[in-house]
Amino acid sequence: MSDPIPFNRPFVSGSELTYLEQAIAARELAGGGQFTQRCQEWLRQATGSPLALISHSATGALEAAMMLAGLEPGDEAVMPSFGYPTMATAAVRQGATPVFVDIDPATLNVDPEQVAAAVGERTKAIVAVHYGGVACDMERLEAIAEQHDLTLIEDAAHCLLAEQDGRALGSIGDLGAISFHETKNVTSGEGGVLLVNDRELMERAQVIWDKGTNRSQFLRGEVDRYTWVDVGSSFGASNLTAAFLLAQLEAAAEVTARRRAIWDRYHAGFEELEREGLVQRPATPPGSLHNGHVYYLVLPSVEVRAVFIERLRAQGIATVFHFVPLHDSPGGQRFGRVAASLDHTEEMAGRLVRLPLFADLDEESVERVIAATRTAVTELAKG
Repeated sequence: MSDPIPFNRPFVSGSELTYLEQAIAARELAGGGQFTQRCQEWLRQATGSPLALISHSATGALEAAMMLAGLEPGDEAVMPSFGYPTMATAAVRQGATPVFVDIDPATLNVDPEQVAAAVGERTKAIVAVHYGGVACDMERLEAIAEQHDLTLIEDAAHCLLAEQDGRALGSIGDLGAISFHETKNVTSGEGGVLLVNDRELMERAQVIWDKGTNRSQFLRGEVDRYTWVDVGSSFGASNLTAAFLLAQLEAAAEVTARRRAIWDRYHAGFEELEREGLVQRPATPPGSLHNGHVYYLVLPSVEVRAVFIERLRAQGIATVFHFVPLHDSPGGQRFGRVAASLDHTEEMAGRLVRLPLFADLDEESVERVIAATRTAVTELAKG
């Protein structure tokens, strides 16, 4: 039997240990050291965001974003049900209610018309999830947010170096969060970044980031005492995390190019299956430049998907499904509410399967995945 093909394998650039040794030698271990500053500057340059604050996780970045959006008990945040739970838990931590809306079945991104219909008197924020690094319709979402004076938050967890119309995902809304979890294109094991794009929020963002203190102002000599001034938490990442991350960021262009090449090969390899009506391939809207984070297929039914996953597993190929709709989860039913029908969310979540995709997936393995997928899909279609 051929060697197993895992679903994911974290990328290693080769510079991580060198940078960690430098951080240790400099005795800079907590956040705010030279590697923290270098990562944040790299991210500012790469995204065009005026302020980038690296975090222990994208979850932390989303929690800070909800604080900055001013969510309080009784408020609501409109978001897709097809997403990771932490965008909802970040709202719930503020005492707010997640309001779940449906997705566009072509892109699996939130449907702006469903968002517009869900906005009410208690709505304070909109959360846009760019699934797989493919952009939401940000122009329409920006218009809705502006019309109702709402904070627009981008859950851009999948999205480093992905764009819409030349603008980096995560830098378009008022606030954005990107993940550096082990499963992402570049990683620090756990980690993330908050992008603060509304300049009026920058000063408070630094206070919230510094545990509710005026530390940044104190270090700049703007105040004479370092003290507690607002809500906040320990959102920052250590300088050791930043050292590892910087090695990854410096290789991000290479990683992204490789992942896009694999994505393109998959897409070409499954064109005929889609033409025959056996699968649905990912759709990339005009102006959207994805980063090769996820390649998925939508199969005919949840039953077919279960058999497909088992057949590929028997050949040593790991394939997985993705989000369980939040409105169907115990937490979603307890803390959130549904705005309207979520038929597309339920259908796509039950039929989607993700294929192996990581930077050092070799060409032979890519072709093996394509061949095994074609065979399994074709045979399952025949019954």
